[in-house]
Amino acid sequence: MSSLRFARAALRARPAAFGAPFQRRGYAEAVSDKLKLSLVLPHQTIFQSTGVVQVNIPAESGEMGVLANHVPSIEQLKPGLVEVIEESGANKKFFLSGGFAVVQPNSQLSVNAVEGFPLEDFSADAVKNQIAEAQKIAGGNGSEQDIAEAKIELEVLETLQAVLK
Repeated sequence: MSSLRFARAALRARPAAFGAPFQRRGYAEAVSDKLKLSLVLPHQTIFQSTGVVQVNIPAESGEMGVLANHVPSIEQLKPGLVEVIEESGANKKFFLSGGFAVVQPNSQLSVNAVEGFPLEDFSADAVKNQIAEAQKIAGGNGSEQDIAEAKIELEVLETLQAVLK
């Protein structure tokens, strides 16, 4: 049976499945619902709330804002700032080393990261000192593995330094 004949047979057998109108929604529609957020590390949950209005995440494809009823998606995260805007108007900021964000159809957002900390836990001076140490190793004569690790550390620390300014 050719594929065209198979498709026609399927349409005759289940016409109601194809006759239902598709629901369409505009790009980033704002709605009155709230987002359920869980910000999780492998060993603990660092933030969880059901009264979140918006979450801004550092996706690999670009900065992204997530609202309630967002289109379901999975986004890879780069090192950067996750900003949580709560219903009360309070903002919470977390720095993540990278990870994944999963937006589910029922207004749930799960952000999974290897490392993440509240932004207020960081000191600009300490980050500056760590950058200097990582630069020495990255530009030095260490093993290939040490140099590669220092370059990754340097990328994360420079992103953190930019967020702290």
